[in-house]
Amino acid sequence: MSGEMLGALAPLVGYHLRRALSAFTADFTAAMDGTGLRQVPLAVLAIVQANPGINQGAAGRMLGIKRANMVALINDLVDKQLIERVVDSSDRRAFSLTLTQAGERAMADAIARIQAHERRMLSDMTEEERGLLLDLLSRIERRSPAAEGEENGEG
Repeated sequence: MSGEMLGALAPLVGYHLRRALSAFTADFTAAMDGTGLRQVPLAVLAIVQANPGINQGAAGRMLGIKRANMVALINDLVDKQLIERVVDSSDRRAFSLTLTQAGERAMADAIARIQAHERRMLSDMTEEERGLLLDLLSRIERRSPAAEGEENGEG
């Protein structure tokens, strides 16, 4: 769509971010069809895979997920036998999380699907442009209230 047709929307970064997110989300959803995984549970699995034994609360803070929502997410992933939750030996009120073998397999499949999805969506960008895009998006992310809280030790 040309800039003239968009009028005041044409120069608005937020408008274009929303449109890009919509396209990205639609392709992501198609790529993950049949896995039973959505973006947020997949993000939880990725954090747990990268940080075996992570405290449930810390994982939630890393992703900006409220405690009550995190409990429901973890319960669902435990029910699906993708995550194992055990009482944290250093804090009996907390839970440590690790992926099960099924969780590891689900992540391997999901990552392959996501990599194919990203190749499709970013096929007309060079590696340098992809790096620049990630850098620019990271700058915007750092402006979110959740990120500012993390930098101040609040997250």
